[in-house]
Amino acid sequence: MGKKLGLLVWVWFMLCRFCVGRFVVEKNSLKVTSPSSLNGLYECAIGNFGVPQYGGTMVGTVVYPEANHKACNDFDVSFKSKPGGLPTFLLVDRGDCYFTLKAWNAQKAGAAAILVADDKVEPLITMDTPEEEHADAEYLQNITIPSALISKSLGDSIRKALSSKEMVNINLDWTEALPHPDERVEYEFWTNSNDECGPKCDSQIDFVKNFKGAAQILEKKGYTQFTPHYITWYCPEAFIFSKQCKSQCINHGRYCAPDPEQDFSRGYDGKDVVVQNLRQACFFKVANESGRPWLWWDYVTDFAIRCPMKEKKYNEDCSNQVIKSLDVDLKKIENCVGDASADVVNPVLKAEQDAQIGKGTRGDVTILPTLVINSRQYRGKLDKIAVLKAICAGFEETTEPAICLSKDIETNECFHNNGGCWQDKAANVTACKDTFRGRVCECPVVQGVKFVGDGYTHCEATGALRCEINNGGCWKKTHDGRTYSACADDSKDCKCPLGFKGDGVNNCDDVDECKEKLACQCPECKCKDTWGSYECSCSGGLLYMQEHDICISKDAKTEVSWSFIWIIILGLAAAGAAGYAIYKYRIRRYMDSEIRAIMAQYMPLDNQGEIPNHVSHGNV
Repeated sequence: MGKKLGLLVWVWFMLCRFCVGRFVVEKNSLKVTSPSSLNGLYECAIGNFGVPQYGGTMVGTVVYPEANHKACNDFDVSFKSKPGGLPTFLLVDRGDCYFTLKAWNAQKAGAAAILVADDKVEPLITMDTPEEEHADAEYLQNITIPSALISKSLGDSIRKALSSKEMVNINLDWTEALPHPDERVEYEFWTNSNDECGPKCDSQIDFVKNFKGAAQILEKKGYTQFTPHYITWYCPEAFIFSKQCKSQCINHGRYCAPDPEQDFSRGYDGKDVVVQNLRQACFFKVANESGRPWLWWDYVTDFAIRCPMKEKKYNEDCSNQVIKSLDVDLKKIENCVGDASADVVNPVLKAEQDAQIGKGTRGDVTILPTLVINSRQYRGKLDKIAVLKAICAGFEETTEPAICLSKDIETNECFHNNGGCWQDKAANVTACKDTFRGRVCECPVVQGVKFVGDGYTHCEATGALRCEINNGGCWKKTHDGRTYSACADDSKDCKCPLGFKGDGVNNCDDVDECKEKLACQCPECKCKDTWGSYECSCSGGLLYMQEHDICISKDAKTEVSWSFIWIIILGLAAAGAAGYAIYKYRIRRYMDSEIRAIMAQYMPLDNQGEIPNHVSHGNV
């Protein structure tokens, strides 16, 4: 009876995952380029296995096998394209076996991608990996080709065209499969601390170990904003006090997880998983508040290595040792975890349950593991390179970090013919800028010098430092230790310097000032042309004055000079004497007026009238 009740609770958990779920089918674009009767854009659903080429495209020709139409068996023919030929997209029918097996058989036969045609008219679905009991097949982690589910009508049309000996060419396009609005990517990883759920648990921890380095680089430099999440379910009210719910849930049935081994009689319980999930969520919360969110990757990796269920170390003591080794405040984490036996709401786990509900373009999270990038659920293999490609596809064009442009992630399209963009080979300057999705032709900024133009046919340097880069594209030449340039920082044009003539770009030829009679034209002048200039001299010991283009006597110049000097001296002396005389005169006048004013107070002067008597006389 106990096992039946446990199974009933387990089934309820599974039903709760899907009863109100809104699962979003992630799609990419499929364009048929030939034959003309099928030209157009079609939708296809991205498979949840293999490696979708996020941010890229793939062109191929479709082949429908003569036998083994559902690809459930090995092919006895090769679909590998010959040198110079387009890659092969193998079209197969849905049914009879797992989607993953179809993809694996197609990949082994040399196909570059697999198209699965639906067998009934319905909305597109997501092709997923097998359920747990069949998820241990070794080939699952080795599928690398992209897969797509297409509608029944499109599959029928392609088969009809192929039967008429028409070539069907298709372009699979994932460039817009993920939004890329800005220079930061937000992504979530929905995971579980359980390490006893078989191949899926193993692939999760292997991914965390392998992706940790790249994730921490992106996070530390602010390129990404990462958030881990954990799925929990609630216990049905009718079973809250059952032995099974008590072993699978914490906080009075509010937060539950399935039994790790799916066996209620042995090993760890589901509530152990819930508590550890909560500790990992709280670890991230505390680390994030301290400005070190990337430590989550270290904690999860170290806990998986040091505290596995198989060695009976999956417990709080082992967790605390890992936390202390990473220098994160253990007390804050314990306060965050709280009392798992209390009949209260845990705010962290409540937030996790709320986050499971889809918003906007993101559907409900119902599958573990689930990766969400820029609010879109990632489809494909949980692999370091595959996931990194998907994250790189989420950056706005030209803002990708260097790790996205490494040779392991993408092909540099500027290597071939400079991407068709403008290039100055002499200055080693190009307008081709490699991006994760391809390339853009954009005039660059080099050493503080901004180039302007269309990026395809021309770019020219501008600004005060433009002559520092390949001399601004202008003519420049050195001869006999002298250098002349047609570039000027205050001008955007190339203009030959004084003494030269030409277009200023390809050539500037020396002007012969003597031959063209531009200098040294006085009767006594002798002219000699030099590169970029000229030399002028005078015959008969005369001296050449360039500003007047004349020859004068050296003695005459001396006489003129001394006469001019004497005139100046005499003029200064006369001016000084006149100034002194005026000064003396003004002083004398001032002194006389002062003396007269003083004397007037004591005695009458000849030129003054009788001073009136101001004394009043009384009546006699």
